[in-house]
Amino acid sequence: MSNVETTSEVLRGLVFDIKRFALHDGQGIRTTAFLKGCPLRCPWCQNPEGISLHRQVWYDHTKCIRCGKCAKACDNGAITLHPESEYYVSLNQQKCNECDFACITACPTDALSFDSKHYTVNELADVLERDRVFYDASQGGITLSGGDPLFQTEYALAVLEECKKRGLHTAIETELVTSLSKLERFVPLVDQFMADLKIWDNTMHLETVGVENKIIKENIQYLADKGVSLIVRMPLIPEITTTKENISSIGRFVASLPGNVPLELINFNPLASGKYTMLQKEYPFSSYTSPYPAEEYWRFVQIAKDAGANTIGGP
Repeated sequence: MSNVETTSEVLRGLVFDIKRFALHDGQGIRTTAFLKGCPLRCPWCQNPEGISLHRQVWYDHTKCIRCGKCAKACDNGAITLHPESEYYVSLNQQKCNECDFACITACPTDALSFDSKHYTVNELADVLERDRVFYDASQGGITLSGGDPLFQTEYALAVLEECKKRGLHTAIETELVTSLSKLERFVPLVDQFMADLKIWDNTMHLETVGVENKIIKENIQYLADKGVSLIVRMPLIPEITTTKENISSIGRFVASLPGNVPLELINFNPLASGKYTMLQKEYPFSSYTSPYPAEEYWRFVQIAKDAGANTIGGP
């Protein structure tokens, strides 16, 4: 199966990356596991391979020797060859039925590869626990990110429960697009929540990322009222989130939450463009080639501060 697999003996999830020695995914030194699947469709997504809950095929044209063996191995017409193009192989993810991924097996140079890997709960917990000595020394731990780990609900809960049994500090990065009944199950297993709130206006949020933000605000309010460790994060996206009105509105909301919840403004990161190339998708922000300079970043921070927010982080 391509997504979460469940039987009486096995629970497997799809993980597309594991980042060790992470310093920005919660307190201390951490290892972050990125789970597939997200309810949002942000055009600037830094992890486009994490949006779909299904495994997909990467194509690295720099490794391709243009042998055509992948196309011959595919029985579904999902691969088209373009001899005159820099990108010799064209992948139609919609036509791919994830048979046995014969195209990957046929490729002699690893120009084609999976974008993710299945892990059982214990397999992932074992990987996450490897750097325990660094967690203990820095008050760090493990983080589940994505995609959005709440999307693979049962798997994420099982991994968090196993990590708690092993005495690891747990954190989660989430969009909070989930029901309250599901969110309540995560609270006892998560030591720190990092929740995204990108766009304040509900209509703009719906038009930009495909879902309304009412449930996000309600879930942030719920977590703050519960007194859990919570950080609200807002990405700085050119021409979308960086208006004074948007930053001020989010700043005022976060300032109104109980517990002096911090707001972290995340600088724009242009490095995702390579991933879009590997998935043969267009990157809508290709004209923006660098993060906001420090002076501009701190101007955005000041807008949030003027709205009353307790801001943290830096450019």
